Amino acid sequence: MGLASRRDLRQIRLMAALPTYDSIRDDFSFLDNWEDRYRYVMELGRALPPLDETLRTEVNKVRGCASQVWVASKPVDGHLHFDGDSDSQLVRGLIAILFVLVQDRAPADILAADPHKAFAELGLGEHLTPQRSNGFASMVSRVRADATSAA
Repeated sequence: MGLASRRDLRQIRLMAALPTYDSIRDDFSFLDNWEDRYRYVMELGRALPPLDETLRTEVNKVRGCASQVWVASKPVDGHLHFDGDSDSQLVRGLIAILFVLVQDRAPADILAADPHKAFAELGLGEHLTPQRSNGFASMVSRVRADATSAA
């Protein structure tokens, strides 16, 4: 097995550590206050695999985010695999939530997904700063653009 294959397997195993969206939504419902929910979102960000330094490029940088954010995609067997990172722990958590919704899915399924609805369902829009909400929208736009290009 080559080096790239080992790294891909490691990332798949790490991504498997992320819960499903339904699990995230259920966990949110059990947390009493937004401080606990913020901590939970940051924990989700810690579960993201580290981003390979070679992917921290201008091409992969997401514009419109207050923090530095990188999102890279690659096709794998007709699906898109995403890697991402941010210099903010909270934003890393938002990336994790987005990836739970779109990771390793067919481009058409990614385009049919509604991350903004999920974001609203979790109440994130009303509890994050407008800059963070706009940053999430920019990440969604980036993921959709990658899916459109791959379709």
